[in-house]
Amino acid sequence: MPQRLPSPIEIDAAGMAHPCQIILSPNTDARPEGTDIDMIVIHNISLPPHQFGGQGIMQLFTNRLDPAEHPYYAEIAHLKVSSHFLIRRDGELIQFASCHQRAWHAGVSSWQGRERCNDFSIGIELEGCDESAFNDAQYLTLQALIQALQQRYPIRHIVGHSDIAPGRKTDPGPFFDWQRLSSS
Repeated sequence: MPQRLPSPIEIDAAGMAHPCQIILSPNTDARPEGTDIDMIVIHNISLPPHQFGGQGIMQLFTNRLDPAEHPYYAEIAHLKVSSHFLIRRDGELIQFASCHQRAWHAGVSSWQGRERCNDFSIGIELEGCDESAFNDAQYLTLQALIQALQQRYPIRHIVGHSDIAPGRKTDPGPFFDWQRLSSS
């Protein structure tokens, strides 16, 4: 069966994507004044680890993760993290923060001598892990989202979390197909 192409995505003047499910995270703040949004950081996440389709990611990004629900959740429930976007395994797009806000996705990071990558980047989480390939639907949505972001912002760099936090982070991992982005 041929892959269904996602609807074109647009980023409005408020930094919100359409069409998209919106679940706002409290884990955001203002970007430094005058900062250009010129980088996209690609991540992977699965909660519980290596399991897909549950509510854990949304609960983590909205500070509602129940530490009693899974042993791993007890280790991370205290974290205050977010990302701008999540692309589920089926290609569904969820937005947690306006692109104008600083989401808390990169942590301690630097790129080409610039520290604090959260200040100037947009974080995109792919539901997945380092040990498995991503789905075609995810790549199609990711390509459409990147195109929309490039139309709205002066994006110069598309990097993985591992590129801005080497030794600390490994995502999006060895199964992420960078060639699919460069061929779009």
